[in-house]
Amino acid sequence: MPVTKDDILATLARVGMPDGGDLVSRDMIRAVSIEGDQVQFVIEAPSPEVAARMEPIRAAAEQLVRDMDGVAQARVALTAHGPAAKPAAPPSLKIGGHPKPQEGPTKPSGVQRILAIGSGKGGVGKSTVSSNLAVALARQGRKVGLLDADIYGPSQPRMMGVNKRPASPDGKTIIPLQAHGVTLMSIGFMMEEGKAVVWRGPMLMGALQQMLGQVKWGELDVLLVDLPPGTGDVQLTLCTKSELTGAIVVSTPQDVALIDARKALDMFATLKTPVLGLIENMSMFVCPDCGSQHQIFGQGGVAAEAETMGVPLLGALPIDLDTRLAGDGGTPIAAGDGPMAEAYARIAEGLIKGGMA
Repeated sequence: MPVTKDDILATLARVGMPDGGDLVSRDMIRAVSIEGDQVQFVIEAPSPEVAARMEPIRAAAEQLVRDMDGVAQARVALTAHGPAAKPAAPPSLKIGGHPKPQEGPTKPSGVQRILAIGSGKGGVGKSTVSSNLAVALARQGRKVGLLDADIYGPSQPRMMGVNKRPASPDGKTIIPLQAHGVTLMSIGFMMEEGKAVVWRGPMLMGALQQMLGQVKWGELDVLLVDLPPGTGDVQLTLCTKSELTGAIVVSTPQDVALIDARKALDMFATLKTPVLGLIENMSMFVCPDCGSQHQIFGQGGVAAEAETMGVPLLGALPIDLDTRLAGDGGTPIAAGDGPMAEAYARIAEGLIKGGMA
């Protein structure tokens, strides 16, 4: 039988650290990639000083994996938090260059499905839905990636509570970050906080191509792509240059939002990308004092649109203060317990049962 990531982690749990624990219990394994009988992964040390003493451990881990049944070759890179003396530098990607020619739509190696999460306009909570849905899927045992493709306004670093630069074992490929069980990449990791991205269309297209193709996503059941609002160059590039499984459209129930949501739906139809369903966000407000429900943005608009389109309504999410506080605090509310976590869990369960994630 082919070797799995769980098999590899079980083997690496036998590699102890001098100061206690092992490579797995100390959460030092990153970016496990399995391609046939070829295995690659990264050992991330807590500091450059510790990494300098870990070459024997790296070599032992590489040999153990190479000796596993079903493995012909194993390659292990060693990296560390913080600035190191002069190993392979963090990737100097010059993100935003013109895209490279490609013959047709592609998909990162090891990624089974790519789901785009879009909206017709900003302010409907698309990024909040994306981060929480990724975490909810991961909590149900799926191997999940989240690509923050909202290049002008990347918010996933804040919402997922990560703000460090990704590592690179060779200066070319990028090792994505991990948070709440989700493999994560955002252009926000590569830019100074508060610095505006002032790019034309070709640079946006090149950046998306790089984040899909140069990131070592590893084995994923599903990669969620948090799109920018609207119907611009990033959406066009993703739909035409990658093997998309389908798209999910997020909207609030108010008429103004639905007008723009219909444009997003029409865009996906024009680009022959199947719409897997709609999510109604901010569907109601539940008073924390008396428990009464208030339809601030109207009622049932997204459900009616889904029925008209002949696609499922995947879920209706209330407007919720705790959800906002959790996102600002870097721990999505789906990572905890309570009614909102359960609401996202139901959406995630529906996607899994429908074979979409």
